[in-house]
Amino acid sequence: MADIPFHIERMESDSDVALTIKMFTAYARSLKIDLGFQDFETELASFPAKYAPPAGVVLLARNHCGDPLGCVAIRPLIASCCEMKRLYVTPEGRGLGLGTALVTAVIKEAERIGYRTMRLDTLCTMVEAMRLYRRQGFVDIEPYYDTPIAGTVFMQRQLGPDSQLGSG
Repeated sequence: MADIPFHIERMESDSDVALTIKMFTAYARSLKIDLGFQDFETELASFPAKYAPPAGVVLLARNHCGDPLGCVAIRPLIASCCEMKRLYVTPEGRGLGLGTALVTAVIKEAERIGYRTMRLDTLCTMVEAMRLYRRQGFVDIEPYYDTPIAGTVFMQRQLGPDSQLGSG
């Protein structure tokens, strides 16, 4: 059996915070849309803020040399519901199953924290991401916030012992 070419860990150190800000910035650039409606610049300036423990978490994926390959985060949304944000895999990390591994890991983190539901939003043009989310048990829902971005898709997944991680 081949070694897994990456490992996933929680963001903990100051250097992890700086790396995450770089990853979030790369994520935003990859979208080719203006995230101003989400107040993205303030999010970066106050980071980790809403992603900080105990209610939030950021996961970083690195290769065996410690180079960053991807990230994903959750933040509290309402009551026992969290929101998955900023799933990003670098070009070097693509094709390794890293997107699936990050989503699986962040779902487990959300369950560890005690969330019962996870929501997310994505773009209709992100076909592979939507396929991944559906394999992981996410279903389409009505919008849970107003967005100026046409084609935004909203999804949700139940968490906890009564749910099962999708196979993928």
